[in-house]
Amino acid sequence: MAPQNYSDTDKAEDVKVLHNMGYAQELERRLSRFSNFAVSFSIICILSGGINSLAQGTAGAGGIGIGIGWLVGCFVSLTFAVAMSQISSAYPTAGGLYHWGSILGNRGTGWVTAWLNLLGLITVLGAINVGTWTFFIGAFGPALHIDGSLTNQMIFLVVITGAQALINHLGIKLTAKLTDFSGYLIFFGSILIAVVCLFSAEHWDFARLFTFHNYSGQPTLAADGSLTGDPVWPAVSNAWVFALGLLLPIYTITGYDASAHTSEETIKAASSVPRAMVMSVVWSALFGYLFLAAFVLMIPNMDDAAKQGWNVFFWAFDQRVPSGLKKFVYLVVFISQLLCGLATVTSASRMIFAFSRDGGLPGSASLAKVSPTYRTPVAAIWTAAILSVLFVWGSSVVSVAGTSAYTIVVSCTVIFLFLSFTVPIVLGMLAWGTPKWDKMGPWNMGRGVFMLFAFLSLVSMILIFVIGIQPPNDWALYITVGFFVLTAIVWFAFEKRRFQGPPLGEIIAARQAAIKAAEQAVGETAGH
Repeated sequence: MAPQNYSDTDKAEDVKVLHNMGYAQELERRLSRFSNFAVSFSIICILSGGINSLAQGTAGAGGIGIGIGWLVGCFVSLTFAVAMSQISSAYPTAGGLYHWGSILGNRGTGWVTAWLNLLGLITVLGAINVGTWTFFIGAFGPALHIDGSLTNQMIFLVVITGAQALINHLGIKLTAKLTDFSGYLIFFGSILIAVVCLFSAEHWDFARLFTFHNYSGQPTLAADGSLTGDPVWPAVSNAWVFALGLLLPIYTITGYDASAHTSEETIKAASSVPRAMVMSVVWSALFGYLFLAAFVLMIPNMDDAAKQGWNVFFWAFDQRVPSGLKKFVYLVVFISQLLCGLATVTSASRMIFAFSRDGGLPGSASLAKVSPTYRTPVAAIWTAAILSVLFVWGSSVVSVAGTSAYTIVVSCTVIFLFLSFTVPIVLGMLAWGTPKWDKMGPWNMGRGVFMLFAFLSLVSMILIFVIGIQPPNDWALYITVGFFVLTAIVWFAFEKRRFQGPPLGEIIAARQAAIKAAEQAVGETAGH
């Protein structure tokens, strides 16, 4: 059954665009413009990163880290979304970043982009679900008498990641219903927290949102209640502590590439996807600012808040909010975080599927298969889920120089994601107006606007990288350099001869019979 306002002509046009890029319509087009928006909005999930990483602001530069820092960091993320939106309209395919990197550059740049994005998505899925576990323990652990042991964490991760994969397995229709609900729930949760905080505040000291204080290097409260815990940030200068605080919004407002990854399941993708990508960042920025600013106004004392470190959200609610209302807020946030992981499985699995149908991964033949019953890439879904759990488990039991391998890897996860955004954006700057990119999609900002935001994206990437490798995340530099050295070796030694990349030119024409057979195998009739 076709969605409303989506005619057979519309669907035929979507399928034609896909056929012209050499791919079959194996996935099912069920996502409306809002549903596509909701997938990215759910992955961004300001009720996840905005809460779980809140200490980066409150124990960094204080109130100004939210009042000004949140807006600056959100604009940094917006530059990428705007630049990518132009490319996504011209090339609306699953695994969009990989495809863009190949078409606008070459097989090698596409291959590197794919691995950057894929590693980022798998590790960020693990990090999101670990964050959900951490929130669950803080919110409900004491009442349920559950401790935060690694065993309990892994049981929790296996259960929720398995559930997220199963829902994705059962079809995009069910997934879309839940991510649509997630979109509305995030709007509701943000307003709820803002209202609760504003009514619970002793007074509204708006000047606090623009007051700077350098809390870096200051110890936080340890588990025994003593002020001996590790500082959130090591002691740094005033300028650096503000810059480090930008990681709160920058690391929160990411994942909007999911709109591109679900292009082949979105109706009128060439116009729906770019709009959804941009607006997911805009609304996340605005509603995140709403509830975070209200939270800062509720905090009893900013100096005491800084001492709480990563526990600041629960501490402030314990101080100001009645128990019943507090638990309701926690439940809304917890459900939002679970659905954040659900949407991330969707995004990661489509990236695996898209890369595999061009032979980019070991076991590609299996990973690229689409279930004729559910019209989903089942093997890719479960692979993403299993790899994320294995990543968390393996990295949690290994330490490097006294630091958990999990902490080290997660510190560069978002660097990888933003690098995977930057590669096709820069290639787009070079390819605009050439045979590689001579036709714009219906979302056309014009050359001047695209070039401006592409340039701002490049500057933003430099900023993110410089900030992201500062202590305590200095291991991120070595991991990133090591990644590029390793990929260069693998590419020139093996993949340059083997990997063909996405179909181009005459290969697309030669694929049409195979495209027809693939669509018939899953029951797709559009375009025939």
